[in-house]
Amino acid sequence: MLYPEIENTVKSFDFKQISEERKAILQPLIDFVQTKADSKVGIRLNLICTHNSRRSHLSQVWAQTAAAYYDIKNVSCYSGGTEATALFPMVAQTLGDLGFKIKTLSEETNPIYSIKYSANELPVIGFSKTYDDDFNPESGFAAIMTCSQADGGCPFIAGAEKRIPITFEDPKISDGTPQQKETYLKRSLQIGTEMFYVFSQIKK
Repeated sequence: MLYPEIENTVKSFDFKQISEERKAILQPLIDFVQTKADSKVGIRLNLICTHNSRRSHLSQVWAQTAAAYYDIKNVSCYSGGTEATALFPMVAQTLGDLGFKIKTLSEETNPIYSIKYSANELPVIGFSKTYDDDFNPESGFAAIMTCSQADGGCPFIAGAEKRIPITFEDPKISDGTPQQKETYLKRSLQIGTEMFYVFSQIKK
């Protein structure tokens, strides 16, 4: 179902590498998804970071891919920031290197990308926006705070049914260094592993 390169990456994910402490951080998201799945209602996840440029996009793409892989129905993943900037090009490049099909739909200062994980599934539309943008759900969603700055600086997310902090280290620290490509890949694989772990725990 997934593109073969992505499928190979997924096979390399080792859930044993996720610490018990980290699994405890992921558990509220598992519980939210499970409750919605049991009720057979839409599962809306809004992955939020300060600039909606790096971690929130990686989290959105990997969560949507994991939901499809494990055949968890009615999952819609979104992303947003406390401010809009642009999806950082290295994020698109990193996903492309892992087998996602990336198409640039618009080359404005805030480019719009189509990000596909499967030949027959809708693409994730990636561009930077605020978490309350019209593109995102107004209510009934879990707000997943992927960076501590947004989590601390945004204590209230209007419309969120549940707020879940799952923070990741910012790969931005490597920008302009020889380690940039490696750092973005490492962060993408960490996020992918954790999102796949979450959806692997959902009982149908």
